[in-house]
Amino acid sequence: MKFSIKNQELSSKLALVARTIATGGGTPALGGIMLTAEDGRLSFSSTNGNLSLKVPVHVEGAIEGEGKVLLPGRLFSDISRLLGSGESTLEYRQSERDVAINSGSSNFHIRTLSTDDFPPLPEPGQETISLGREALLSTIDLVARAASRDDMRPVLTSVQVLASGNSMTMVATDSYRLAVKETPLKDPVATDLDRNIPAQALKELSRLLAASETESIKLTMTDRVTLFVVDGAVLSTTTVEGQFPNYQQLFPETYEHDIRLPRVELLESVKRVSQMAQKNRPLKISMSPGEITISADTPELGDAEEKLPANFEGEELSIGFNHEFFRDGIEAIQGDEVLLRLISPLRPGLLMPVEGDDYRYLVMPIRLNE
Repeated sequence: MKFSIKNQELSSKLALVARTIATGGGTPALGGIMLTAEDGRLSFSSTNGNLSLKVPVHVEGAIEGEGKVLLPGRLFSDISRLLGSGESTLEYRQSERDVAINSGSSNFHIRTLSTDDFPPLPEPGQETISLGREALLSTIDLVARAASRDDMRPVLTSVQVLASGNSMTMVATDSYRLAVKETPLKDPVATDLDRNIPAQALKELSRLLAASETESIKLTMTDRVTLFVVDGAVLSTTTVEGQFPNYQQLFPETYEHDIRLPRVELLESVKRVSQMAQKNRPLKISMSPGEITISADTPELGDAEEKLPANFEGEELSIGFNHEFFRDGIEAIQGDEVLLRLISPLRPGLLMPVEGDDYRYLVMPIRLNE
């Protein structure tokens, strides 16, 4: 196998597949990137056992020979980033069991890994669901932020993806906050979808979409695997088993207070005041007629307070939130204003757009010690 490739193409494709290699010290092959030359086309692929990615690679001119070779993924990717502009020639030297990389005055020889332990990657099936690029991009970032990072409850590290007719809904929760985004689809789905897809897999899908200009993404499924096809690249992920919480039951039916707030001003105030919400100290939101006060204190560091005008009426109310969770919710809202809906200091607060209910972000309060 021998081919020439632009260094930008080499480094950009390796950067994508390097994100799905295994980082532990288990099976060496899972830390590798597979180069496959077949039918005059080149692809790079990697897998950590649960998440895999295969991307097509554009080469300069024809590929000499066919076959597969496995290289240490992190090393290969790091070298490619340092080659600069220009072009490289890569040649698999079977007798030396290495791949020679020649780029300008640089010459590398990277020892190959055994391909025997590199598992076969899932292939897309015949039945597909077509999803729009913009619909996915606008939804993944808003929802995946609420998924748990704690593997003790694996289902909460996933995003529930539901699709039926012309509508798609994504839901994520870590038990402390809940994000729901409903997105209209340009084309109706032929098969209803209900899958728990790892949030990390959807974040990798978002990176693929950002690097692509394709408007249509194909999704196919097997019993335990979901595959996304983007511009010839195939991202596959093991579906998370378990019953996802019934998110509809978690939303209160009614709220006592609806406060409209300027999004940018609120976000900037929260960012500033949160500097004093350290060591698990809460961000305190206090409401009185005509205004809202955002405050925080860490006894050994100090305190901060800012006020904003607000359409609040009634008895004074104070509620505490995790400042990072509260900030994430504000950042996810589209539009000039945020609607903050509250019931009491011990009930969840809801952040959502003033107009429309396609995005909802529920956040649990922190009890204030006063």
